Amino acid sequence: MSKKIVLITGTNSGFGWLTAHSVAALGHQVYATMRDTKGRNADKAAALAALENVTVLDVTLTDDESVKHAVDLILEKEGTIDVLVNNAGYSMSGVAESFTTADVHTTFDINVYAPWRLMKQVLPAMRKQADGLIINVTSGFGRVSFPFATIYAASKFALEGISEGLHYEVKRLGIDVVVVEPGAFPTEMQQKNNPASDQGVFEGYGAIADIPNKMFAALGGEMHAKNPNPQDVADAIVKLIATSKGSRPLRTVVDPITGQYIEAANQSIAEQFAKGLTVFGMGELL
Repeated sequence: MSKKIVLITGTNSGFGWLTAHSVAALGHQVYATMRDTKGRNADKAAALAALENVTVLDVTLTDDESVKHAVDLILEKEGTIDVLVNNAGYSMSGVAESFTTADVHTTFDINVYAPWRLMKQVLPAMRKQADGLIINVTSGFGRVSFPFATIYAASKFALEGISEGLHYEVKRLGIDVVVVEPGAFPTEMQQKNNPASDQGVFEGYGAIADIPNKMFAALGGEMHAKNPNPQDVADAIVKLIATSKGSRPLRTVVDPITGQYIEAANQSIAEQFAKGLTVFGMGELL
């Protein structure tokens, strides 16, 4: 496999951290982004920067100029960006009504608008070279909206929607856009799940407000029983990078706990989606 220039977001922890290590170990040049590389993420930034084939960039994904500056820097130095891995994400849970408008904005800023900023910036270069791969890390909750993860799921649904439509728009231009759908894994993001801001709402929900605790308890039991390994997600991303252009699946599920349900949903929807494209005169895009 030829050396690729790979831009990965959210590399200070979790899937992004593991993916940066795994991709760099194969000899690819990794540009690893995170915030606050001189402050709270200084140790993580230094550790990644010490690896062969890794350059750490301090990027604020919610800022247009910061993202543009990073992409321009890579293109100026390398002349190309072969792979973009949109991994950075933000998790918030609770009764949907407890989400303020600001909460929804924050969730979508990181989970939807930030990936789009990156895609918008790298697509011109990928089109020019008629080659490229965009991997968007979504979630099983990007296919089903579980109660008490409603807004998070909505943001992942949005990223799934962008990815699916774009997949068909640019595949003939030599660009693959694909999705990785992780389930629950013991990562920092899972542990730092943020509560919604309007906590007073819970009083009006009575016993229903206790259900999220039962959900997390059940999830904890499943995670203890099946011991999912976050490295599996990094390995799935590495496999997609290694797969030949045009033969990569649109969706890759990585979920030892509930993945079979998401796989079944994906298969059923894909069959109907193909019929829909054909009906609307776009069967040639399949």
